Amino acid sequence: MKLHIVPARTGLTWVQLGIRAFWRQPMALSALFFMTMAGMSIANMVPLVGPAVALALLPSATLAMMVAAAEAMQGRFPTPALLLVAFRTGRQRLRDMLILGGLYALGFLLVMGLSALADGGQFAQVYLGGEALTREMAEDTDFQQAMWLATLLYLPLSLLFWHAPGLVHWHGVPPVKSLFFSAIACGRNAGAFVVFGLAWLGVFLLGGVAVSLVAGLLHVLGLLDAAIGGIMIATAMMMAAMFFTSVVFSFRDCFEPPERPGADPEATAEPAPAP
Repeated sequence: MKLHIVPARTGLTWVQLGIRAFWRQPMALSALFFMTMAGMSIANMVPLVGPAVALALLPSATLAMMVAAAEAMQGRFPTPALLLVAFRTGRQRLRDMLILGGLYALGFLLVMGLSALADGGQFAQVYLGGEALTREMAEDTDFQQAMWLATLLYLPLSLLFWHAPGLVHWHGVPPVKSLFFSAIACGRNAGAFVVFGLAWLGVFLLGGVAVSLVAGLLHVLGLLDAAIGGIMIATAMMMAAMFFTSVVFSFRDCFEPPERPGADPEATAEPAPAP
């Protein structure tokens, strides 16, 4: 496995490729993303361990979207079966993905625990779905400090796990080593990832403005507020699906493709080749 160093402008290319891949199969990729989020929401409702189980599923959900994007770019239809891709590529891969999911859950809960030092755990309870956000909470200084602390702490956690699912699935790298290689790849290509993040921020802002304008127009025309809310939620889900679709292109450009003799014969799509 060889690490590639890419120019900063490549981050913008990843965004463009993610959007292009999404629009090749918009309904299928939107449905897959919705099903992954629905599955995590259902897991979150399990008493006591629900939030941890839902968090542990995120690396597998990320991998499913990566494989689905690769399928779309290769002209194939991404089916719902891809949701289980992390769990049907052999016992070793299954074990490694479960370990990776457990490590992510532990890391995220640690971030939430540290944020609780600032506000006594209010932000953590809201974020994990245990408490409704009120205006008083949002305006509370301690709550805001906890939110920013969690954001800063989550950044290194996300870099550790950014490439890890792909490294485990396509390269057979052990979970802990995959975290190390992921962090190194993100650090060595920091410029590209900064551009990638800023570009997606711009896309989300433009999308938010466009949806707000459309919602305002529909409200003036007398459309039900519930319908407007549904449009806004659907648009947000679609843009989030686009974001996750773009992840595979950053993985593809940061690492040498696995050699065929050592590749897992049961693994579903490899990272998409350059168009």
